[in-house]
Amino acid sequence: MAMVAKIAPQPVPRIAPREDLNPFRIAQIQFDLAAEYLKLDAGLRQILRTPKRVLEVSIPTKMDNGQVKVFTGYRVQHNVTRGPSKGGLRYHPGVTPDEVKALAMWMTWKTATVNIPFGGGKGGVICDPKRMSKPELERMTRRYTSEILPLIGPEQDIPAPDVYTDSQTMAWMMDTYSMTKGYSTLGVVTGKPVSIGGSEGRKDATARGCLVVVEEACKVKKMSLRGSSVAIQGFGNTGSQVARLFAEKKARVIAISDSRGGVFNSRGIDPLKAMRYKERSGTVVGMPGTSRISNDDLLTMKCDILVPAALENVITLNNADQIKAKIVAEAANGPTTPHADEVLARKGILLLPDILTNAGGVTVSYFEWVQDLQSFFWPVSEVTMKLETVMRQAFHEVHDSMRKHRAHMRTGAYVLAVGRVADATLVRGLFP
Repeated sequence: MAMVAKIAPQPVPRIAPREDLNPFRIAQIQFDLAAEYLKLDAGLRQILRTPKRVLEVSIPTKMDNGQVKVFTGYRVQHNVTRGPSKGGLRYHPGVTPDEVKALAMWMTWKTATVNIPFGGGKGGVICDPKRMSKPELERMTRRYTSEILPLIGPEQDIPAPDVYTDSQTMAWMMDTYSMTKGYSTLGVVTGKPVSIGGSEGRKDATARGCLVVVEEACKVKKMSLRGSSVAIQGFGNTGSQVARLFAEKKARVIAISDSRGGVFNSRGIDPLKAMRYKERSGTVVGMPGTSRISNDDLLTMKCDILVPAALENVITLNNADQIKAKIVAEAANGPTTPHADEVLARKGILLLPDILTNAGGVTVSYFEWVQDLQSFFWPVSEVTMKLETVMRQAFHEVHDSMRKHRAHMRTGAYVLAVGRVADATLVRGLFP
């Protein structure tokens, strides 16, 4: 299946001459572009671009030194038209209300892109988890869970891991919710340990979904994944698994990075050795057999496939023209700004948007939720097979949408996703 060579000009978003990096405004601009293609009426646009619920909570937590510190947390439900809201929980000092609202909105479109029956939600706590002990994190997590308890539940809103949260965080949340209810409720969160209702294959689901999408994109670009050079910004939960899976497919991972910097080796970096080194030292910087580079250098280096797997707004007008990759695969949420999208499209770079490329995580979260509700669990082979089927179908539906509208891949994905949510909204009608 060949790509359309000529891409029609995109509608120009109305934003200030200086690039606006507010993630929620970026999310709304991306929505507005799709709404123009779909010719949605003004009322429906207002419904779909506005979060349904935004909750801010204070989280008093006893620290190890005996003092009490009050953290601020958020839970946002953007849309629940197609099912319960679904979305991760991140712990980061840079969490803002607008960031959480943007992430919830992106999750609405992500679940619609892969056509699973969820809406979009997201949570965040302003904290620095690297400076907190495990008991402090547990106490903060349990208090946060109790504060958002009225909004969450298997039929309402289902949290999952995100930046600096993991399966242990989800276990604490599930236990807190269950203790409050008086019975074990497996389906209240996903991304749990397998021993308490987690799904096989969840740990590397986001990375595996990314791999499948990149494999399909390579076919479109008529290039081989085997032997391709890959640079990965962000060597956390997702980035490290992306590196491992790509290396298993004989791609050459030439650069990786984390919050402290990056490393480079043109002959390739062994992801498993890098994981072990980071576990010991807390960073990939200084790994033997590599040279140090900055995160900015990694983004603009010559490579076949660039995988932004860290935070949002890393590919902007400031560096988009310097991107040299043939494919940019967004394993993170919101790494590329709308103006940067246009620059990459002009350069002929195939951008695989976040709402498609990193949807493997929420897809297997859906599988986990289904297994929890049924109390019937699948082997990893079945999870992997179902995930690959969903991701391949989603890629081709997005690619077909792109070709139909003579746009780039993000617009193709948004038109597909927003159209599905809009249709569901119109069918259900407005209450009361």
